[in-house]
Amino acid sequence: MSAIVTVTPAPAIDLTYRVGRLELGEVNRADAVHTELSGKGVNVARAIALSKLPVSAVLALSAQGAELARDGGFAELLAGVPDAGRTRVNTTLVDASGTTTKVNEAAPPVSAELWAAIVDRTEAELVRLDASWLVVSGSIPLLAGTSQPVPFLELVQRAAARGVRVAVDTAGAALAAVVADLSAVTLIKPNTHELAELTGSALRTVGDVVAAARTLHEAGCDVVYVSMGADGALAVSESGLQLARARARVVNTAGAGDASLAGFLVGSAGAGGALDVASGVRLAASWGALAVGQATTLLSSVESAPRASLVRDPDPSTPLTEPAAP
Repeated sequence: MSAIVTVTPAPAIDLTYRVGRLELGEVNRADAVHTELSGKGVNVARAIALSKLPVSAVLALSAQGAELARDGGFAELLAGVPDAGRTRVNTTLVDASGTTTKVNEAAPPVSAELWAAIVDRTEAELVRLDASWLVVSGSIPLLAGTSQPVPFLELVQRAAARGVRVAVDTAGAALAAVVADLSAVTLIKPNTHELAELTGSALRTVGDVVAAARTLHEAGCDVVYVSMGADGALAVSESGLQLARARARVVNTAGAGDASLAGFLVGSAGAGGALDVASGVRLAASWGALAVGQATTLLSSVESAPRASLVRDPDPSTPLTEPAAP
């Protein structure tokens, strides 16, 4: 059975406020408040844990983060590296219309010693679970005392050298660094805005997304998986183009991309270790649609996930709900 290890270089505490109507510049009263340990790799691992696949989430774990994990009932999922520092807080405001406003703290710098401990724990978990996937997900922090990010690409390359498939879901300069050398990467997961920035292409239609994703696949990435929000989940790989959609009622978009990536990894686990990209895309669309229909960031169950369908030969001229520019 496939096993998956995620690493979250910059974990966070997600603080979500639900308000009836958000008034800028005014005092707003929250109808509900929810706090949970988060970070993209944690979110992905928690969603994967709802399946039968073994999974472990590596992260720097503060005392507050450990307490939230215990309160949430998922402490056993975490392979935490003790961290005496403060965990950043990401704040989400969700109004009655479903509009989501986020204020994310920058990832604090990570010491060389802490990063080395994270790498060691990640490699130990890959061995312990005999993992088939390593997922590096979320913001990449700076190495303390420098202007350079932690050397996460070294971890990617070492995992690939072990024969582990590597999925990377990050953004900005870190994602550009990954794309500069895709030899060690099996899967990248940009959204349409990140894909537009990466390729320098304006994405106005489904055909534009397909063309941009194909440039990255041809550059050496086995699977380019693009989360397109209301327009579905799209993947370009050696098996061709796969696009899936599921109906959703949008309540909160925070965490939807993480749920969809988890769905892809679970759904694509084919017989004998093969990648079933079509099944992966279908489950990615399903779990992503489920995620946007709930108030919290993390999935607690997938039993009510809507059924997704593959779109055969999608019309390339179909306009995107949310066009993206470089």
